[in-house]
Amino acid sequence: MKNLFNMSRFKIVFTVCVLLSLYSFVNAQAPAVTTVGITPPAPVTELTAVDTDNDHGHSITVKWTPSADDGAGANNVLGYRVMRSNSFEGPFNDTVGVVPLGSTNFENSSSIEEGAEGFIPDNTDFYYRVDALTGDSLVFSSSEVTGPVHSYGQWFNKGLIPVFFAVIIFTALTVLFVSAARKGKELYVRPLAGIEAVDDAIGRATEMGRPILYVFGLGVASDIATIASFTILSRVAKRVAEYQTNLIVPCYDPIIMTVAQDIVKTAYMDAGRPNDYKEDAVFFITQAQFAYVGAVNGIMIRELPATNIYMGKFYAESLMLAETGVVSGSIQIAGTDEIAQIPFFVVACDYTLIGEELFAASAYLGREPLLLGSLKAQDYAKAAVLVLALLGILAVNFSGDLGLTWLVNFKDWFKVID
Repeated sequence: MKNLFNMSRFKIVFTVCVLLSLYSFVNAQAPAVTTVGITPPAPVTELTAVDTDNDHGHSITVKWTPSADDGAGANNVLGYRVMRSNSFEGPFNDTVGVVPLGSTNFENSSSIEEGAEGFIPDNTDFYYRVDALTGDSLVFSSSEVTGPVHSYGQWFNKGLIPVFFAVIIFTALTVLFVSAARKGKELYVRPLAGIEAVDDAIGRATEMGRPILYVFGLGVASDIATIASFTILSRVAKRVAEYQTNLIVPCYDPIIMTVAQDIVKTAYMDAGRPNDYKEDAVFFITQAQFAYVGAVNGIMIRELPATNIYMGKFYAESLMLAETGVVSGSIQIAGTDEIAQIPFFVVACDYTLIGEELFAASAYLGREPLLLGSLKAQDYAKAAVLVLALLGILAVNFSGDLGLTWLVNFKDWFKVID
């Protein structure tokens, strides 16, 4: 009797396991769109996938015509899911993007660094499918598969053709003006008040018998502002040598100190006074920001320089230096490309070179043909940009009112890249 009971229990358990297995098998084979009472939407049509144009590669653009049920009807399409596979047969398990209803394209792109998330290798075949999604996640319709398609980088970005011609024109202007400067032609450069005041400030220091303080700021030798400051220092040092005035150049960076020493020494030689050069005129202080500022402020209070010249990179210390210079009664000329510090120099200094005027000053003072030619080319390029910007405003806003319909297409000339 006991064995019979155990056998019956075994049959019951076996039967339940078989029924569960059959149920799982049937559900696994059932399509996702068989939800009872809901009809799947119309699929997207005209699906294509092509390499994205005008890029560095690693990007494929998928395009399609929206489903007929896009945003319409009880079973409307709410979005599209873009699927990708390495095989035409699938499986399409890689969802690369989901876009809202009304969308007709999707750019499947990735970083150019191999190993990055979602990386798309160039010259590798991919296949795409787009699913039209409804509010029920189990109800969707799939498009036909398109492919194979692979990505690759282009040699030339056609969207940058305006930039290409602009570079050619600017290069031609630069070569033209540099050549003219080397032949001795006088090139007009707009005078800058701060630079015009340098000679007067040096003369004032000479008359008062007080030194000139030149500060590079906290930049390093590779900063563009510091490089421009080297050229200005050369002109100042030459004038100082001619007028036999003392020069003080405290440095924040040891490399800048080495370069500045050579510049000042060369300036004294060019002025015909090599014996007047003092090795300790250019010296290193420290690379601690506010310790350096404290030391320079101490020099101002003790030496009472007649002129303070700040040219280079400046940060939070700009107002501290300029305010101390005001207290010591110095004429102050400043120049920096750090936009956030310019207001402090404008308030506390007598003359301020704003932004790129610092770079123009190096060309103005140095009178080097290469610098002057580049500066003149920049001036013409700026004038051209202003004229084109004005024409662009007219093209976008006033072409219809003025009856100049041809200007409507003129605005396309201003595109840099689509």
